[in-house]
Amino acid sequence: GHVNPAVTFGALIGGRISVLKAVYYWIAQLLGSVVASLLLRLVTDNMRPQAFNLAKNVGAGHGLLLEIAVTFGLMYVVYATAIDPKRGTIGSIAPLAIGLVVGANVLAGGPFDGACMNPARAFGPALVGWRWDYHWIFWVGPLIGAAIAAVIYEYIMVPTVPFQTHPQNQPLVAEDY
Repeated sequence: GHVNPAVTFGALIGGRISVLKAVYYWIAQLLGSVVASLLLRLVTDNMRPQAFNLAKNVGAGHGLLLEIAVTFGLMYVVYATAIDPKRGTIGSIAPLAIGLVVGANVLAGGPFDGACMNPARAFGPALVGWRWDYHWIFWVGPLIGAAIAAVIYEYIMVPTVPFQTHPQNQPLVAEDY
């Protein structure tokens, strides 16, 4: 399983999970985020959790583009190492590859908007701390990025159904040389 609604959305767009399963995942992911944020508030003497937000001089458009880009990278690696049934034995490196991409994305995007990549990770602290500034960016960006990665991986880069070639474009047989 996974704990990221954007990854769930990408798998749904790519046809790898059903709508019903996606809804169950989303409910569990969001409830988990809220419970974790409530526990954090409990153990920190009622401090309000910090929500994701944009750094000074980073506009909403730039934050949105950054979230699309970092989530695209994450989702593409998730597809290549964990979701694609044609991956062979590469699935054994999925946790390492995904972790490295998340780390690289946080190093690259963290100073600008936190490099959220996970709407559930943004939702729990925003709800418990009641901090909603630019919260929409941390939903819209990851969902768009995950959907683009799923479509590109599933239908362009590694399609499950091979492209139908036109009869005129068949390779020449040896006798035709």
